[in-house]
Amino acid sequence: MGIHHFTPGTTLEKSNAYGAGLALIAALGFSLKAIFIKLAYPYGVDAITLLALRMGFALPVFLWVGLAGQKAGGSLTRDDWIKLVLLGCLGYYGASILDFWGLEYISAGLERLILFTYPTLTILIGVLFQGKPFTRREGVAVALCYTGIGLAFVHDLNFGDTRSVLIGGGLVFGSSVSYALYLSGSGAMIARLGAMRFSALAMLVSSAVTLLHFTIAQPFSAFIQPLPVYGWGLAMALFSTVVPVFAQSAAIRRIGAGRSALFGMIGPILTIGVAWWLLGERISAAQSAGAVFVVIGILIVSRK
Repeated sequence: MGIHHFTPGTTLEKSNAYGAGLALIAALGFSLKAIFIKLAYPYGVDAITLLALRMGFALPVFLWVGLAGQKAGGSLTRDDWIKLVLLGCLGYYGASILDFWGLEYISAGLERLILFTYPTLTILIGVLFQGKPFTRREGVAVALCYTGIGLAFVHDLNFGDTRSVLIGGGLVFGSSVSYALYLSGSGAMIARLGAMRFSALAMLVSSAVTLLHFTIAQPFSAFIQPLPVYGWGLAMALFSTVVPVFAQSAAIRRIGAGRSALFGMIGPILTIGVAWWLLGERISAAQSAGAVFVVIGILIVSRK
């Protein structure tokens, strides 16, 4: 029987493989969100109620992680809380409600492609407001991404109502802008608080704002929904919120943000495939070409 020698290289390879697996789990979870939303809508639930159910089901987990982080980490200053509130409103509340509204009008496949422009939007925000340079490679990436979005729009316009496609596309693009603003402002907070603690606290703020919106917009009886709505809300909270948020944070720790983003590029392809399988959404040559353009654009911009 041979003696097995474990080298630092073997340990590193295992860590990289584990990180890659976590990044793929995160990509799959985020990709399923639009599918769960589309499966819930036929039961008559509205966007803010469904979002409130998602946040409500996820809240206990983020509350537990956030409180544990508060005990283990340093205390937060007033400025920290102000930034957390602003980022929480932009991120998992602002971006989510716009996304949920948009999915009332457009296909899950187009939604994911539009939403996937947030890396290029983050670059543009850095160029316009943070004085960062704009390279030729980034210019090519932006051009490819928006060419892909244009092709995906052609697909939806051929199979849907023009007004609905434009309204839904505009709402989801607003969601992408909101999430890009959240990412642009979160770097310093993640460095200060750590990825897990910041994610949990930002989610707590988002949950509070979402539930406040719900109480203003809807009677409490709106929480009384058909049983499948609770099932899809719980699935969204667990598989498209809690698991991917923490899997992404853990993946970033092991393989870095850049490589994690590369694995996330499978997201639009997964959404289009699952939407075809479960929702019966058509796949055209224009949509497939659009997905390829977007993925290549994000690949270019993600490589260091």
